[in-house]
Amino acid sequence: MEGLSAVVLLSGGLDSATCLAIAREQGFAVHAISFRYGQRHEGELERAKWLAKSMGAASHRIIDIDLAQLGGSALIDPNINVPKSDRVEDIGDEIPVTYVPARNTIFLSYALAVAETSGSTDIFIGVNSLDYSGYPDCRPEFIAAFETMARLATKAGVGEGPKLRIHTPLIDLTKGQIIAEGLRLGVDYSHTLSCYDPIGTDQAEGEVRPCGHCDACLLRAKGFAENGIVDPAVSG
Repeated sequence: MEGLSAVVLLSGGLDSATCLAIAREQGFAVHAISFRYGQRHEGELERAKWLAKSMGAASHRIIDIDLAQLGGSALIDPNINVPKSDRVEDIGDEIPVTYVPARNTIFLSYALAVAETSGSTDIFIGVNSLDYSGYPDCRPEFIAAFETMARLATKAGVGEGPKLRIHTPLIDLTKGQIIAEGLRLGVDYSHTLSCYDPIGTDQAEGEVRPCGHCDACLLRAKGFAENGIVDPAVSG
């Protein structure tokens, strides 16, 4: 594994921070990428900057994409309310309005380009198919299909060298299991932000706090409770 590098999608949230730690433990030099895509707040990008630096990423890019001009999601359209609840049991089975159409397809396409330019043959993404909000682009079938496409669409894919691999180390884990793995790896979760609709007036500088009631906050709280601890991002 020595000398190999990987691209890691780093949102600044709990899952992507854990994914970065796993890639580092496996011996990869990490090229982290984050996206300013028209989301409601910049707080997660401030967390991503801190995580990339503190966790030893070889590089960190923040890529600008304006998905807000496409609309269709509460995460990029201020006219659509983010669903809130007091109980994780209230999270439904239908695809919620926080789903951003084609977001992971677009993000992985950029990651693929960064992999080619950085000489990386591996991409890590923190998608999860258990404790998640029902997004179709978090399923194993989607990841497998994208990997097949990527091997057909790149210079490296048609060559004789190693073929690109997309790693999804969290895909079959509950949120509690993800947190347990991150704690084992020393991830400082107090510097992560998973909230869909954080509270704060200085959002451009990342001075925000989680709302505690969106799907992401409820699932995160459940995961920490399963580990017998309080979320340090809330308690801190």
